[in-house]
Amino acid sequence: MYFSELDSGAASGKPALPPRSYEDKALLRAAAALNQELSRAKPAIYWTDMLLSAAVGYAGLFVAMTAPSVGVAIAGALVAMLLLYRASSFIHEISHLKPDAVPGFHTVWNLIAGVPLMIPSFMYEGVHTLHHHRARYGTVDDPEYLPLSRMRTGTLAVFMAAAALAPIGFLIRHAVLVPLSLLSPRLRGAVMEKYSALAINPQFRRPAPDAKLRRSWALWEGVASLWSIGLIALVAAGVVPLRAFLVYLAVLSGAMIVNQVRTLVAHLWENDGEEMSITAQYLDSVNVPPPGYLPVLWAPVGLRYHAIHHLLPGLPYHALGEAHSRLIATMPEGTSYHRANYRSLRAMVMRLVRASMGAGRG
Repeated sequence: MYFSELDSGAASGKPALPPRSYEDKALLRAAAALNQELSRAKPAIYWTDMLLSAAVGYAGLFVAMTAPSVGVAIAGALVAMLLLYRASSFIHEISHLKPDAVPGFHTVWNLIAGVPLMIPSFMYEGVHTLHHHRARYGTVDDPEYLPLSRMRTGTLAVFMAAAALAPIGFLIRHAVLVPLSLLSPRLRGAVMEKYSALAINPQFRRPAPDAKLRRSWALWEGVASLWSIGLIALVAAGVVPLRAFLVYLAVLSGAMIVNQVRTLVAHLWENDGEEMSITAQYLDSVNVPPPGYLPVLWAPVGLRYHAIHHLLPGLPYHALGEAHSRLIATMPEGTSYHRANYRSLRAMVMRLVRASMGAGRG
């Protein structure tokens, strides 16, 4: 069995990690070879996956909004939550794709998913790549890292509550703060630095975007603002039923919660702010590969291979499974590659909870 054991008898329940400066050159060479072979994005897969996910998700949302039966409405809401979550997860791919890799995908995704789900792509573009920066990962300058394993259990509760309330926060940002910020340069600066990034690090301040991203930001922020203001106005006027609006927010909240649970197990969250080698960053990240199938739901669009993604951030999501298979065959059991593969969501969550409880006692 090639999975790392979480509960192997050690009290900490975690494998020993090498020094942060250690580099597994054999692993990096194997990864570089895969990057050359598998780095080409396949537009047909991107378009089919995203469009089908969005179509089925919105169909489920419509059922949840209109079904007279509570059971049918709940079933529709669950379908909507999972499929719209999958469609929204392509924001991660957009942050890595080269502009000409899948022509038109950026624009269509924003129209179909980014704006209606209130997470236009500019909120991740230019942010997520900082998480992959060699000198930023795991430090205070990383927008997507917190040493959760070293924090008290109450921090995890706040972490999850923030996800549940995120749709309301997005609505306030787009419908209230953005229009007001056009009247106040000071407020505009705060909105851009503090409230324009899908980040989990509360200390992160977003740097000013380059000229290209600034143009895209202005466009999609304007569209998202009009969408949010229009939605609130239609609900206030009774055109959109209050039930439909609340179901919409509940589905988005559910998707955010699922994503936040996935985030809890995306890394080991053990770094205390020091710079890490590429190998150390890989070992601090998590793969949950087959034979389990539930990760297809809670870690869609390749997110179940998060450690491989940190090793090969430019690899398209549809190539990660093949990369995993090749690395399993290439790297002998017991080497670094195998130590980032774990069994299940439940085991990883329990591991993090135990670590945070230990931090609280400390």
